[in-house]
Amino acid sequence: MDGLDIALCAITGSGTQTKVVLEHFMTLPYTTDFKEKLMTVFSKETISLAQLCVLHPWIGLAHANSVKAALAIWKIDPSAIDLIASHGQTIYHAPKSLHPNDEYSSATLQIGEADHLAMSTGIITISDFRQKHIAAGGDGAPLATYGDFLLCHHATENRILLNIGGIANFTYLPAGGSIDQIFSTDTGPGNTLMDAYCRKCFNDVAFDQDGAIAKIGRIDMELLSVLKNHAFFSISFPKTIGPELFNLDFIVAAQIALGKTILPNDLMATLNRFTAQTIADAINQMVPAETACVIYISGGGIHNPILMENLKTVLPNKAIKSTIDLGIQPDAKEAILFALLANETVAGTSLLAGGNATKRATTMGKISFPE
Repeated sequence: MDGLDIALCAITGSGTQTKVVLEHFMTLPYTTDFKEKLMTVFSKETISLAQLCVLHPWIGLAHANSVKAALAIWKIDPSAIDLIASHGQTIYHAPKSLHPNDEYSSATLQIGEADHLAMSTGIITISDFRQKHIAAGGDGAPLATYGDFLLCHHATENRILLNIGGIANFTYLPAGGSIDQIFSTDTGPGNTLMDAYCRKCFNDVAFDQDGAIAKIGRIDMELLSVLKNHAFFSISFPKTIGPELFNLDFIVAAQIALGKTILPNDLMATLNRFTAQTIADAINQMVPAETACVIYISGGGIHNPILMENLKTVLPNKAIKSTIDLGIQPDAKEAILFALLANETVAGTSLLAGGNATKRATTMGKISFPE
């Protein structure tokens, strides 16, 4: 919820013939007022339905204004843009593991009405990508599988594309593999627990910049063990999760189970290692130990040097690099992936966009016309 990532992508072709060039990228921060309004409905079981109703178009218009502002900065007329790929703002993510009632499937909800985006910008808008993934048998996340394959598969190098956003997820691309051979899953928390704890215990600081707080703390191995003992980590792969589980209540429950309170700096250091350790556990479980591979990292977590150090500690036999080594700006990667999904929507390509989570060839995204 830091801001809106906006990537201007030049795309040619579709399917396995797709080529993409990132021409511009920026993140426009959300205002304090925007964040406060969003927090009234974000990741809560009980909210005002009226507030949710009015925020849906309001966020769509806010995102439209951000798109127009970015285009103005880049001196590009909106008429030159073919499509907007709008992820929307996730407010609740409910995979089956969070509600094991057989009457309901997995579910997810993103707001920011795309019709308002299209009408305000005059640009055809593709949105709501996650619903088709669920309809095809997936959990609505992660959706990186298809884009990771198009951008990063390699004939001779086994690759892991690790994205550390609020939640951490990775795609495994075996060397020379086809799209139905690759694997994508969430692993657990990325930055979400660390960010939430920062806001609560460190004077409303948004995040642990440069890992400075974690750096002076001590990892509490007992607490780490309790955190890792949650039932989520025993669910089979692929799986998905969100801040509906990994939030401040999760931290409080772990300390209660442990029977002691951890000093704030130590707790931050432990949360940092917790993210790294659960990423490593997932990778080690799904990728054979004897398989040589390179991990390429994207997302906000790459800017936390303590997290990067922890990853190197818990994955000592893996080469760890940035996606910049693949020519992909780490902060822009997720936006680029959704641009690729939008391109496939209008091209009508039907591939395993959901990867092995769905087992069904599908495209994702709904189309909103500007008039």
